[in-house]
Amino acid sequence: MRDSTRLLRPGPIFRRGRSALVAAVAAGLLLAGGAASPAASASPADDAAGSAGARPGTPVPVQLLSITDLHGYFGDYTTTVPGARAGEPARQVGGGAYLTAHLKQRQAGQRNSILFSAGDDFSGWPNETGWFWNEPTIEYLNSIGLDFSTVGNHEMDRGYEFLRHMDDGTCRWRPDNDICFTDSTGRRFHGADYDYYSGSLVDDRSGKPKLPPYHVEYVSDGRGGRLPVGFVHATTKLMSEEQMSYTPEGFDFLDEADTVNKYAAVLRRQGVRAIVAVIHEGFSQQSGAGYDECVNPFGPMVDANARITPDVDAIVTGHWHALVNCMLPDPAGNPRPVVEAANHGRLFNEINLQLDPRTGEVLRDRTTSVNHANTQDVTPDPETLRIADYWRAELAKRSNLPVARVTADLTRAPGDSAESTMYNVTADAFLWAANRDGRADLAVAMPGILRRDVRYAADPANPADVPGRVLFSELALGTVYDSGIGVGLVRGDVTGAQLDQLLESQWQQAADGTVTYRQMAVSDNVRYRYDLSRPVGDRVDPGSVRIGGKPLRLGSTYRIATLANNFFAKNATPGFTALFEARKQDRSLYNGGDALWRYLERMSPVRLPALDRATPALSR
Repeated sequence: MRDSTRLLRPGPIFRRGRSALVAAVAAGLLLAGGAASPAASASPADDAAGSAGARPGTPVPVQLLSITDLHGYFGDYTTTVPGARAGEPARQVGGGAYLTAHLKQRQAGQRNSILFSAGDDFSGWPNETGWFWNEPTIEYLNSIGLDFSTVGNHEMDRGYEFLRHMDDGTCRWRPDNDICFTDSTGRRFHGADYDYYSGSLVDDRSGKPKLPPYHVEYVSDGRGGRLPVGFVHATTKLMSEEQMSYTPEGFDFLDEADTVNKYAAVLRRQGVRAIVAVIHEGFSQQSGAGYDECVNPFGPMVDANARITPDVDAIVTGHWHALVNCMLPDPAGNPRPVVEAANHGRLFNEINLQLDPRTGEVLRDRTTSVNHANTQDVTPDPETLRIADYWRAELAKRSNLPVARVTADLTRAPGDSAESTMYNVTADAFLWAANRDGRADLAVAMPGILRRDVRYAADPANPADVPGRVLFSELALGTVYDSGIGVGLVRGDVTGAQLDQLLESQWQQAADGTVTYRQMAVSDNVRYRYDLSRPVGDRVDPGSVRIGGKPLRLGSTYRIATLANNFFAKNATPGFTALFEARKQDRSLYNGGDALWRYLERMSPVRLPALDRATPALSR
């Protein structure tokens, strides 16, 4: 990210931040290719508290504090978690200000405390973060002193350039320059004060990691020296295996356990003996168990743990939003923590390691792990409250910005059972946006993706509204399904035959023979006829389909754009399967909500589109 050439060096990657100077001193040993002494030298002033004198042979404590899957939930948020143990009462939790307070309390008095995330920091649901492109989340994580983060699948929601923006603060991400907002201090967005890592996110041609795959943190040994703690990082391989909507063109995601083993071996060769794996892939446990228990654990990371080298002393996971805290045997039979601390700041995990001061090895029998609930019984952190208040106020201002005018109501059909003005405009918006940063021949808007209409009349509850005026909040905030979490537009290549199959999917027959019609809007450059007298699956006349005025050719290739979740089976609109095999998928920088907003803004004043894109054969 900041310097991808660092991956070519023979030694570990050192992050910027509070230990960078000490890391640079030790790097002289490690980057020379030789094994480093576990206790790297430091100046007498480097650790005044530590030089006060730990006894020789006294284990060196290291506190690992971690969160995962925050998804931008650092503002007001209240929910519950079960008790720490089965049968204990549920606990009220949530809110970034409480999370900050708990983290500070746990860090107090700790000489060696490392705070990190297992990924999915942003691309969250709260509007005050999502509609400033999660820049507020980075401000919050900077404010709590996050040391580093592993890349999750949502870090790639809008492609590698989006992640570069969040990490480096580059302001060249969006084609409409809606980016780099002013933060709560009056400063322009500058990116994360910490680094993102992943060894399994690789270029699909060279096979080389696009980010640093591992790094070393240095901790005080209490006697004026430092000990290395290595971290290896991986992102869920399901980004490739299941063609999740977040996978950008040109990248691949390797097996997590293989990735960890590869870079753990590199760290061992360089003299690092304490190694932690941070993996954005998860696991869970038996329903009804407590958040600090491990009852019949299951899932990918249970299987991966059995394959990950015993050189790794702890595994911190994410992705599943699960509440589980295990000590599982490594392949040599020695227990090690394998943990996941929920999501949205409901929990955080604390692993306490004890290092042998002579060798730097983790004393496994002294390792402890606990999941802590982010309870609301502490004084909320005032700095976090200030940041959250600022972004809520900014959202309120943005929500009332007029962005377009309409000449009449844009409405949906009841049950999406007919062509409608709201869906036609949305399909047009998708095609327009898809061609702003890529190319598409047509676009479709699937049934069920729109949550409301756009009305000509003023909202009587909003004094900022007037007839015909459309506000930002009416388009961008919740109009298109899931637009706030980064479910963006994806383009892919389909054959004419697959496109014909997609049109036929609008009629779906149940086991009892009943047929349901769910209208799929097509962009204005598409026309076709259908015949209800024909059987389901053969109602669209392929010879009637026109794209850009030209007849559909079943063997030709067409580039189609729609919301990402319809390109893969997991979250697709039921019954619409023709896009599952779309090739050469790539992701637009627009999602559904901002595509609609920017399109109507450009077309203002917006007139009703004609309802003539799909016509019955009898009307000829």
